[in-house]
Amino acid sequence: MAPDESGRTLSIALAGNPNVGKSTVFNALTGMHQHTGNWPGKTVALASGSFRSRGRPCRITDLPGTYSLMSRSEEETVARDFILFGGADCTVIVCDASCLERGLNLFLQTAQLTENIVLCVNLIDEADKKHIRVDFQRLERELGVPVIPVCARERRGLTKLIDAVAGMPKYRQTHHCLRVRYPKLIEDAAAMLVPAVERESGGRGDARFLALKLLEGDPDLAESMEEHLHLDLSAHLKQEVERARQYLRDRFIDDDRLRDILTQTTVRAASEIAGRCVEIPRDWDRRDRRLDRILTGRFTGTLCMLLLLGIVFFITITGANYPSGWLMDGFSALGTALRGALEAIHTPDWIVMPLMDGVYLTLTWVVSVMLPPMAIFFPIFTLLEDSGYLPRIAFNLDSKFKHAGACGKQALTLCMGFGCNAAGVTGCRIIDSPRERMIAVLTNAFVPCNGRFPFLITMISAFLTGTLAFPLNAAASSLILVCTILLGIGMTLLVSRLLSGTLLRGVPSSFTLELPPYRRPQIGRVIVRSVLDRTVFVLGRAAAVAAPAGLVLWLCANVRFGGSSIFEWLSGLLDPIAAWFGVDGVIFAAFLFGLPANEIVLPIMMMGYLSTGTMVEAGSLVQMSALFTGNGWTVLTAVNVMILCLFHSPCATTLWTVKKETGSLKWALLSAALPAACGLLLCFVITQLTRMIGAL
Repeated sequence: MAPDESGRTLSIALAGNPNVGKSTVFNALTGMHQHTGNWPGKTVALASGSFRSRGRPCRITDLPGTYSLMSRSEEETVARDFILFGGADCTVIVCDASCLERGLNLFLQTAQLTENIVLCVNLIDEADKKHIRVDFQRLERELGVPVIPVCARERRGLTKLIDAVAGMPKYRQTHHCLRVRYPKLIEDAAAMLVPAVERESGGRGDARFLALKLLEGDPDLAESMEEHLHLDLSAHLKQEVERARQYLRDRFIDDDRLRDILTQTTVRAASEIAGRCVEIPRDWDRRDRRLDRILTGRFTGTLCMLLLLGIVFFITITGANYPSGWLMDGFSALGTALRGALEAIHTPDWIVMPLMDGVYLTLTWVVSVMLPPMAIFFPIFTLLEDSGYLPRIAFNLDSKFKHAGACGKQALTLCMGFGCNAAGVTGCRIIDSPRERMIAVLTNAFVPCNGRFPFLITMISAFLTGTLAFPLNAAASSLILVCTILLGIGMTLLVSRLLSGTLLRGVPSSFTLELPPYRRPQIGRVIVRSVLDRTVFVLGRAAAVAAPAGLVLWLCANVRFGGSSIFEWLSGLLDPIAAWFGVDGVIFAAFLFGLPANEIVLPIMMMGYLSTGTMVEAGSLVQMSALFTGNGWTVLTAVNVMILCLFHSPCATTLWTVKKETGSLKWALLSAALPAACGLLLCFVITQLTRMIGAL
C-alpha cells in the first residue's frame, strides 16, 4: 500500500514488557529528537520522539513497560488509555525473542484495543546465542500482522520496522488483526453490551474491548472513558452493564472468576502460539541458573549484595574526592573573578557580600560536593540495572519487606536512595499499591544518600578510628560505616512495619517480579540515560533550592542584633534543648540551616564555631578534630552527630520531590518529621544511658 501523502504526522505507540530493549528501539529510531513529559493527570512519564519515514513525519511515544493492560497499576492504565484513546495510528509491540510467550500475552491484549499493530521481535542476537529458533514467517501467519525481527543495539532490522509502520493503512477498519475468542458465555455477554457502548462512545474506541473491560469491572475504565471520550456514562449503560454481569452470575461466573478467565484466555493463547512458532533447547538458560544459585541463594545472595554495595560505595566516595576538589577550585577562581568584576563596576558591598558569600558560595558548594558522587553512583546503579542484577536484589529482600507490611520493590527504591533520596522517591512510582508506595516514599530518607557519606566518614575517622594504624583504621572505618548503613536499613523496615500497622494499615500486595536474563550492559547508553534522567534532574532541583537558601544563611550569619547574629542567637537558644540529646546548639542550628543540602551541614558547623559569617571548607582531620574537641566534643557527641546525620530530615530537594509525587504538603512534612523523630529518640536514649553508666 502506498504511504499516506497527506503530510499528516503518523502517531505511533511503542509498548512492551520491561527489559525487552524497548528504550533501545525508541532511541535508535528517534536519536536525540525526543522529550519526556507526563500523561495528563498522571505521574507516569512518557517519552516522545520524532523521525521521518518515506518522507512522512512520524511521532512515536514510548509507553511505560508493562506485562499486561489489566489496569492493576498506573503504568498499565496509562498504556491502555494511550493505545485506546491517544489517537495512535499504529501500535508497535516490542517482544524479547528469547521470551516470546510473555510478550505475546501483551500483544493479544493489545489486539483487543486496536487493529493496526506491528510486532517487533527484539534481541534476536541473544536468542541466537541461546540457540532459540523463532519461525517468523509462521508467526506472521498466525497473528496476521507484520512481524519484524530486530537487534536494536546493532540497528539491524530497523529499516524494515520503519517501512512496516509507515505502510500501515490510514484507517484501522481496513486491516484485520487476530481476535482472541473467549468462552461463549462471555462473548454473548459482551455482545449484549456492544450496542450501548457504541451509542455512548460515538464509535470511538473498540466497543468489544470496552464491553469486556466493563464486564470485568475495571475500576479505572469508566473514569478514562469519561475523561478521554468526553462523555458522561448514562444510567442506561450502567443498567446494561449490570444486566450483562447478572447474566454471567446466573451461570456461576462471578467477578473474580471473570477476571481470571479473561487473563487466562490470553495467556493460554500466547502459550499455544509460541509453542507452534518457537523452538527452545532444553538447557538454554544454564548460565543464568548457575549465577542465580549464587546471587539469589539464601546465604550467598545477601553476602554478594553487601559485598557489591560496599564496592559501589568505595568507588563512589573515593572517586568523587578528586573531581569535587577540582570543581571547588574552579568555582573559587570563578568567584574571585566575579567578585572582582562586581567591585570594578563599584557594586555596593551590601549586594556583593550576600550575592557572593551567600548565594554563589552555597550554590557552588552544593554542586561541587553533590555532582561528582551522583555522576559516579547513578551510572554504576544503571549498569547494575541494565545487567539484570537489580531485580535480584528486590528478590532477595522481598521477604523482609513483606514481613514489614511493605512491597519487595521498595528494595530497589531503597538502593536508589543511596545515590540520592530525591531519585529514590521518584523511583517509588514502580510500586503499584498506593499504600505501599507511600510507605516507600516516607521511609526512603532513612538510608544515607551520597551527600551524607562524606560527613559520616569524617566523623568515624576523626573520633572513632583516628588513633589506629592505617590497615586497622581502614578496616575499622569500613566496618563502622557498614554497621551504620545496616542501622538505616533496619530502621527503614521497622518504621515501614509501624506505618503499615497504623497510619497506612493494609495487607501487603503481591506483585510480578521478572528476573531478566543477565546481559552485557550498554555503557554509552547507560551513561547518557543516568546523567540526563537522574543526575541532571536531581541537580537542577538542588540548585533551585540552594540559591535562595544561601542568601537566607548569609543573612542569619551576618545580620546582628544586640551584638550577636541570628545564627548565634538561635544556637544559644537551642543549647539547653540540645544538651538532652548529647550535642550543642551549633550542631542543631547547622542541621536546621543545612536543609538545602546535606553537603553543607559540616561547613555550617565550622562557620558557627569559628564565627566567620561564611561557610568554611574542612581542613585536615587533625585540625577538624582539634576544633570540635576545643568546643566540647566527645566521642558521645560524635556518635550522636552521626545518628543525627543518618536520621535527620531529608534535604529540601527530597522534600520538594515528595510534595510533587504525593501532591500533598502533609506527606512531605511527615517525611521530614519521621527520620528526625527517630534520630532524636536514639540520641536521647544513648545519651541518658551513657550518663547513667558514667554516674555509676
